[in-house]
Amino acid sequence: MNRFARRIGRASARRPWVTIAAWAVALLFVLPLAGTVGGSFVDDLVAPGSQSEEAMELLEERFPEASGGSAMAVFAAPEGQRLERHQPAIDTAVARIAEVGQVATVTDPFTAGTLSPDGRIGFAQITFDVPPMDVGPRQIDALTGAIDPVREDGVVAELGGDAIFINAETPTSGAEAAGLLTALIILVVAFGTMVAALVPIALALVAVAAGLGSITLLANVMDVSTAAPTIGAMIGLGIGIDYALFIVARYRENHAAGQDNPTALSNAMGSSGAAVLFAGGTVVVAMAALALTGLGFLTSIGLSTSLVVLFAVATALTLLPALLSLLGDRIHKGGRLGRKRRAKRPEDTAWWRFAHRVSGRPWPYLIVASTALLALAAPALRMETGFPDAGNDATTTTHRRAYDLLAEGFGPGFNAPLLVVADLRSPGVDAQDIPALSERIAADPGITMVGEPQTSAAGDTVVLTTLPTTAPADAETSATLERIRDLVPDNVAVSGMTAMTDDLTRQLAVTLPVFVGAILVASFLLLMLVFRSIAIPVKAVVMNLLSIGGAYGVVVAVFQWGWLGALFNLEGTFPIASPLPTIFFAVLFGLSMDYEVFLLSRVREEYDATGDNTESVARGMAATGRVITSAALIMTVVFLSFVANPSPLVKMMGLGLATAIALDATIVRMVLVPATMALMGRATWWLPHRLERRLPRVSVDSADVPPQPDPALAPTSGSS
Repeated sequence: MNRFARRIGRASARRPWVTIAAWAVALLFVLPLAGTVGGSFVDDLVAPGSQSEEAMELLEERFPEASGGSAMAVFAAPEGQRLERHQPAIDTAVARIAEVGQVATVTDPFTAGTLSPDGRIGFAQITFDVPPMDVGPRQIDALTGAIDPVREDGVVAELGGDAIFINAETPTSGAEAAGLLTALIILVVAFGTMVAALVPIALALVAVAAGLGSITLLANVMDVSTAAPTIGAMIGLGIGIDYALFIVARYRENHAAGQDNPTALSNAMGSSGAAVLFAGGTVVVAMAALALTGLGFLTSIGLSTSLVVLFAVATALTLLPALLSLLGDRIHKGGRLGRKRRAKRPEDTAWWRFAHRVSGRPWPYLIVASTALLALAAPALRMETGFPDAGNDATTTTHRRAYDLLAEGFGPGFNAPLLVVADLRSPGVDAQDIPALSERIAADPGITMVGEPQTSAAGDTVVLTTLPTTAPADAETSATLERIRDLVPDNVAVSGMTAMTDDLTRQLAVTLPVFVGAILVASFLLLMLVFRSIAIPVKAVVMNLLSIGGAYGVVVAVFQWGWLGALFNLEGTFPIASPLPTIFFAVLFGLSMDYEVFLLSRVREEYDATGDNTESVARGMAATGRVITSAALIMTVVFLSFVANPSPLVKMMGLGLATAIALDATIVRMVLVPATMALMGRATWWLPHRLERRLPRVSVDSADVPPQPDPALAPTSGSS
């Protein structure tokens, strides 16, 4: 692996302008193409094989009028007024809504009787001729414009319903730019030179731009979740900066040790470049493993994020060597590193001294650090998951305001309609049994209303729209759904958006152990292959689980329990979004493996040279401690910038990722690693001889990188 990374770096550095031109052409091709033929983002919220999916497929086949997407234009008169005073403006809006593409029908709130008891709040029911996931952004924009006459008349007008909520774009806060600025400051402090600090930022932006363009193109051939671009940008910015940082830091370290620029770059690519290749591959494997859940929207998030990570690795292995070749000594100039100086001895660093202090008394450090992580993880035992609905979004969004108005005027269950679908061709209830079935459902204490039966033109399918008494994400609604499914016969199924998301939550709970097990096995095998050890991958798996558990616990405490909610500008408490534990695990396990690889690859180099386990850990920490801490701080800042996003879902993601990275780079890497390796001693690197002979050799250290200058990397005109 190190030979491969070195060979790619050598080719890029030998022809820097060709490499830069190739990236420029790629961006000029991908970005305009994404803008012209790229698809739109949509959430595929179907749980394969679930009752809700079967019911929706039946409706699409026999009763398409009932399977189309729906939305509501919600109107609210000022306090003390009734909507009748504003009927002309509402009639105009309803007429304009009927003219919007994909709209099949729209009801008049006055003739349909969809007014609240006090007459202040009402809604026009909008039915589309396509499923809710297929309603395009142009149609939503047109609907927004259609209700403007009502707003001009002094009435509150909002758009709500499943089709609007599903297709709403994830808002941004602008804090991401502040995160990048903070990352730049950290890099300047770490490197002491503006040029060296700007290079990782530039590479991360290139990787994210290319990745987001590719995600948009991917949306043209498959359903891609609306959350995919946000998650991809979040991960891409963090690892794009980190990967470039690791290589630049090793390059400058080699130069400070007396190597000329070509040799320093060659050795950096053969060591840190190989580690980047392996670490990036681990992240890609972890994210692609989301496909194991069998859920379309998680698969799209995994594939989309993998694309961005691949671009981050590609820029680090090709574009970075080209830039470093052109910059020459300018990458070293400025600040305290601008003058020639001798390399700092490991013994002179605080990291070396701290590693020896931990190794000298490993049990106290191990117990205290593990206890701290377990305490942080404890709230995760009380985690309550639920699929986010419009009521969990920021009040700045129109679908959240519509949700609140409907709950105020018609009750919280109005936002959680269930579709009870009867297949009259199958044994069970028949047409004359429908009234009795409706009465049985209405008798359930969790049901507030059962609508009039809707029958298909062929008379073989009947739909009962049923309203529960509680909100969509309420645990009581899930219990009501389960009771209704238990009391209906075999030829009756319950669907609707609330039932679909509940089925998703249940399937995620079932598939999460399989998903986690697959990632743990894959990471164990990869680490065993690279580090030729049994103990190393076992330790990595356990410690990564501790840091991820700590992140879960913090998210539960903040969002579910409301601790420090005001600090994060939360408007209340929220159940943990059911997809997040799975997404968290994939992202966090992949990212934490980055630091594991960068630290242990350096430790392995030192161990191969000295054979002293304790000293190799201390020297590995001395060489990587400042860089890993800077990288983790950058990634934490980037992730925390997303906490300012108005969407609670994005806030959860940002806080969880930032917490896990901070825990992993501090408590895990700097305390637990030296403590456990000191306790294991030489057994750290034990591998059965029979297994040793059979495993292929994959190396990420610099053992086979020639120490002499490489003539292929001759200094360019930018060198001095």
